[in-house]
Amino acid sequence: MDITDRHSAILEKLKEDGRVKINDLSEELNVSGVTIRKDLKLLEDKKLLFRTHGGASLNNPYMNERTINEKETINVEAKRKIAAEALKLIGENDSIIIGSGTTVFQLAHILKPKKSLTVITPAVKVTMEICNRPFIEVYQLGGVIRQNSSSVTGSAAEEALKEISSRILFLGVDGIDLDFGFSITNLTEAPLNKKMIESAQIVVVLADSTKFGKRGLGKICSFEQVHYVVTDDGIPPRAEKMLKEKDVEVIIAK
Repeated sequence: MDITDRHSAILEKLKEDGRVKINDLSEELNVSGVTIRKDLKLLEDKKLLFRTHGGASLNNPYMNERTINEKETINVEAKRKIAAEALKLIGENDSIIIGSGTTVFQLAHILKPKKSLTVITPAVKVTMEICNRPFIEVYQLGGVIRQNSSSVTGSAAEEALKEISSRILFLGVDGIDLDFGFSITNLTEAPLNKKMIESAQIVVVLADSTKFGKRGLGKICSFEQVHYVVTDDGIPPRAEKMLKEKDVEVIIAK
């Protein structure tokens, strides 16, 4: 197989799976890993792919931080459907944590319990949305409010979470990478997300399918720490298969 055929095979594989690994390509194409690395470099120079650690991706896997106002206009319908599915996981007289992000905010938007519900949140927008609704008691975590996310950060909120035990955490993320795990774009918010995970018995990630194959700067958890991922039907088949292999229940919102 010559270089042209190899490049065609690599791009075809990328089109099918969204990402490739050097070791897999080396075995499939019967060439050395060094050769595959050179091929990926040439294809990246032509802007046909993005190289990653140990392979390549069809899309840029590294996320830049966007403001919450920007995020609110992206994939709105998918986020609403995801929130509606996540709502079904909340029980009567429950205690939940709602993290920051536009997808979990959609959950807050439709949250209208018929019996007592305790909500802990670092997100000021979530508190403003639900604080006057019947049957909801809101515990707003304190700290420095980040303008980009309208969420608090810092040691005050992290210390408060040490004294809290809730049943479910509804967590927003910026990236779900099958090698890296779940991540967000801002490093200063990562420690608080980790503390929220420690404070919950069940961790539910709400993320539309565009988050798969992406990485933020700050890793917040691995797949072993997550019980559910609620997403839309655009989830890559490979990602859905791997999540299930790691005992993460995948809920597809339709």
